[in-house]
This record gives sequence, C-alpha cells and structure tokens, in this order.
Amino acid sequence: MGELVIQNLSKIFKKGNQEVPALLNIDITVKDGEFVTILGPSGCGKTTLLRIIAGLETYTGGTVSLDGELITGPGPKRGMVFQEYSLFPWKTVLGNIMFGPLMRGVSKKEAEEKAFSYLELVGLSDFKNSYPYELSGGMKQRVAIARALANDPEILLMDEPFGALDAQTRNNLQNELLRIWQEEKRTIVFVTHSVDEAVFLSDRIVILSKRPGTIKKEIPIFIPLPRDRTRPEENRIRNEVLRLLDTNANPRPNE
Repeated sequence: MGELVIQNLSKIFKKGNQEVPALLNIDITVKDGEFVTILGPSGCGKTTLLRIIAGLETYTGGTVSLDGELITGPGPKRGMVFQEYSLFPWKTVLGNIMFGPLMRGVSKKEAEEKAFSYLELVGLSDFKNSYPYELSGGMKQRVAIARALANDPEILLMDEPFGALDAQTRNNLQNELLRIWQEEKRTIVFVTHSVDEAVFLSDRIVILSKRPGTIKKEIPIFIPLPRDRTRPEENRIRNEVLRLLDTNANPRPNE
C-alpha cells in the first residue's frame, strides 16, 4: 500500500515548434510510509514531477505507478496539498473537509465523523464552523492537510505547503506534519526550496539538477525523530545538500 515507482520518466513541453525538456530519466521508488522530499533549483521540474504523480500533468516517456497501477490521471489514492490553500471560500472548515468524502459517495454522517476526526488531528475542532477568511495562513494550511487526509489517500503530495508562511508558523507546522505523519503512517512526497525543511522532515532527499531536471543525488537521513536543527549530523547533511545545489560547484569524483 502506498509504494510509488517512477521509471525512466521524461517530460518535454512544446512551445510552438520548440521542444523544452523539463525532466529526463527520472528513477525514484518511494516505499510505503516513507517521507521523501524533492529538492532542486528553481525551474528544475520539482512541481512538474509532483503534478505528474498527482495525475494533473501528462508525461512524455517512462512510467509512473502506485501499487503497481499506472498513473494516467487524477485518482483518490493521491491527495494533493498546494502552497495556495485552495479552500472553498463559501464553505465552512467542516464543509471543506467533508467535500471530498461526500463526492466519493460517503454518507453525510460518515463524512462528518471523518471530518471531525481530522479536525481533531490538526487541532482545529473549535473552528469547524469558521470560514476560510476568518483563519490565519497556518490554520488554512491545516484545513488543507485535513481535507486531503479525509479522502483516505495512500500517498500525500505536498507542493511547498509552508512556503508562504512566516518562519515561526512554518516551524510549528513542520512539527505538526511530522506528528500527523507518524500517526497516519502515510507515504509523503514533499516539494520544497528549503534545505533546512528538507533535512528536518525527510527520510530521504532527492536532489534534482537544473533544467532539464535529472537526479543529481539521493541522500538518506537516518537521524531519529524528533530532530534537533542544531545537531552536528543535521548540519553536515545541510552542508552536503547546499553544495550539491550550488550549480557553480565542481562535482567531486564518482558523483
């Protein structure tokens, strides 16, 4: 349940008569329950890769499959959380979270019970009747996470979900996400520009090269949770990732 396999994936955009390669020869396997972060310079294809996994973007070559089933379009096994909160402004917090289950034919009672359980999980039970405009940015993103989880996806796809938040709220939500991930035991593929965030959250970091995006290196992180951002091991990994992201740096032998 929740194993994602990407093999020899490529994506080429066409602009008139011109072909613009975005991703080339991507091979990634994300195991069930693993937290994998995609990191790379701006324009390297991180979001394109995530949208392909979500089924929101087609691909030119290779295969993408979840639990052995080819991904050819959107599906309930994959939940997406965007940087923009993407909440329905005319629905309450409860209504936003209930929407997905109701669309899948779940009874109103069951959808409500599921929504209440995820509201409790993200600490927003007291705001069930609030509307999005009444919430802070951090609270909106918690609702977005709860809404995605309420659909019971096997894999949660997160595209810079904390990128628009202030540093303190971002750190708080990183801790919340780790708590939810440990409780829910779902597979997560996470895209970010933040090296610190990637090292703090991930089981493994996949670093993409500048466009066209290819896999530059995969870095496993064996530091147990909860993590301490000041720990020497984390600093060592951060420095390695920053060096790999430096497009002007000369590669070392065997890289």
